[in-house]
Parts: sequence; C-alpha cells; structure tokens
Amino acid sequence: MKLITRNTDYALRAVCFMAKHKGKVVSVAELTRKLRVPRPFLRKILQSLNRSGILKSLRGQGGGFILAKDATQIFLMDIMRIFQGKLRLNDCLLKKLICPNKRSCPLRKKIAKIESYVLKELSAINIASLLE
Repeated sequence: MKLITRNTDYALRAVCFMAKHKGKVVSVAELTRKLRVPRPFLRKILQSLNRSGILKSLRGQGGGFILAKDATQIFLMDIMRIFQGKLRLNDCLLKKLICPNKRSCPLRKKIAKIESYVLKELSAINIASLLE
C-alpha cells in the first residue's frame, strides 16, 4: 500500500514550489521544467488544485498559478483528500461483504488505533512546515 500516490506527490511538489516563490505567478511551463513532470499530467493536477481552492489560476500573458491560501493554511491531508479520497487503513479484507467479526476482530481494533494516530499526525503537517 502506498500512503502517498503519484498525483499527490506531484501536487505537493508543485504547491511547495509555489510556496517557496510566495506571491509569484508560476507558469505551467516553469513548473514542468523545474519539477520534471509531464505537462498534460501536471495541468490536470493544477486544475484539480484550482477547483479545490488551493490554487488560483490567472489567464493571459504572464498567467499561471499562485497559491490561494497561505502555506500555513494548506495541509497535507487537504491535498491527499483531493487526489486520494479519505485515507483508510482499516478496510476489511472482504471489502463490500460485511465481515461477521467486524465488532470483535482484534486486528481491526489495533489497526484503528494506528489509523487514528496516522491521521492525526498527517493532519498536523502544513506546506510551510515542509519548507523548513
């Protein structure tokens, strides 16, 4: 299981790059060149971040993307939810079938504690802290 997907990784790199260049409009071409991410792939990621309110897009000559919020207000979990949905470590192996041991499963209880801890720690990470 990968905790952070490729989309989330690319999104984090783009957002961190923009946070380092605070207040500067960054073009897709510049991000593609600096991050070495395929342009069409990066454009889709940036558009998702724009729709989610993490970025603002500016059109026309000199256009590109800029952070819509301060780096202290953008959290890792915000970006993970955009590209990965809700983080779940505790899905039953039977997936859609209801496990008869759901309430009494000792492994599920231990994994629930781990999941709670991981979510708490990930929720505390903001973009500004990743730049330090």
